[in-house]
Amino acid sequence: MYDLIIRNGTVVTGEYTAKLDVAVKDGKIAAIGRLEGEAGEEVNAEKLLVFPGGVDCHAHLNEPGYTWREDYEHGTKAAAAGGVTTIVDMPLQNTPSLVDTDAFDNKVRVLEGKSYVDYAFWGGLIDHNLDQIEPLARRGVAALKSFISPSSPDYPSTPIPVAYEAMKKAARLDLLLGFHCEDYAMISYWEKQAREAEKNSWRSYLDARPVIAEELAVQNILDMAKETGARIHICHVSHPSVAERIKKARQEGVRVTAETCPHYLIFTEEDVEKNGGLFKCSPPLRKKEDMEKLWDYLKDGTLESIVSDHSPAAPYEKSDNLTVWETWGGISGLQTGLQIMYEYGVRRRGMSLELLAKLMGEKAAENFQIPCKGKLEPGYDADIVLFDPNKEWEITPDSLYYLNPISAFCGLKGTGMAAATYVRGKLVYKDGVFYEKQGKLIRYDGQHRVAD
Repeated sequence: MYDLIIRNGTVVTGEYTAKLDVAVKDGKIAAIGRLEGEAGEEVNAEKLLVFPGGVDCHAHLNEPGYTWREDYEHGTKAAAAGGVTTIVDMPLQNTPSLVDTDAFDNKVRVLEGKSYVDYAFWGGLIDHNLDQIEPLARRGVAALKSFISPSSPDYPSTPIPVAYEAMKKAARLDLLLGFHCEDYAMISYWEKQAREAEKNSWRSYLDARPVIAEELAVQNILDMAKETGARIHICHVSHPSVAERIKKARQEGVRVTAETCPHYLIFTEEDVEKNGGLFKCSPPLRKKEDMEKLWDYLKDGTLESIVSDHSPAAPYEKSDNLTVWETWGGISGLQTGLQIMYEYGVRRRGMSLELLAKLMGEKAAENFQIPCKGKLEPGYDADIVLFDPNKEWEITPDSLYYLNPISAFCGLKGTGMAAATYVRGKLVYKDGVFYEKQGKLIRYDGQHRVAD
């Protein structure tokens, strides 16, 4: 006897779309097909799409630490409402930053029992913690995150020689290293010039972070990865020329994966100049023609994951009273990625449902070596999203579950959104109602990743 059968839905995987039933037993997918037999619970998913739960491998949940911006209670509620069942949480905007094993252990304790969805941790790679790479890998981080760009004082940027030494260490461990790629010297120089000239327009901000800075940093990382054999991940690719460099490097054997975000696929620098702080992010939004071309690199597999880079802020940190340099740079998007990609990718651009499933979870789970996630297959965790393709929506502050319900995506309208979300077979969200928290920490135990 099964615990749950979801009947009559249209199952979407990275390989096929078909009208099938999905059976769950002991938190795992037990069978998919035209199923006979009984279950403790049956759900009729007629007229619904049945997606694998999303895996967002780039989110800033800010706990412990900067919890005036976001916390696990609100952030993982938003994830569940948006069809995300696993997050990989970034190590900065934490107190302390997750750059050593003490911080890892502290974060484990603080977050126990607080999450609606499963979670893994990025560790940090900064300018002085090379000795922590192996201990953090053994503790169970999914990857290490580094800034090859200006960063915050409590999370120093990584100099290129340190990144090179880190790659040699990480290659021996087969540990993934992720990089925010904008050239430190270029951006520091241009921002300093603009500040000294008292320039305070959004055009000034965009000009201080041109695409050449992203291209140069990416190329440096790719070249070092080619020499060391390290596995690397390029975060939030904003421009097609950057994606092209990644594509060529992969053809040359570089072990590189890459992601982009919905905001780089639908917004442009004109939105920044017109609307200001809510649209500030780094790398910044690009020109319309560049945004259009970036879609091609989703279709050809160069950009393998769609992530939120959920980087929330309190309203005062996005205030018009701040200069463009003082305004917090980040866009909240953890809740809205799937519905936006369905509207702008599937409905407006003809993207296949299979590719959408790959982009929203399957490839991230594969690249970050998170087992049993991102697919609807027997033996995988029963992380399931029932998605209503006919549900009309408008993103408003009232519809967002973030601690601070502000976002550049407010005002967008579309059709198709998550109706219910299951984590390991347990209902955590349905039609605006949240159920018992199910989230567990996923970490590496020395041989494979396991849920605590």
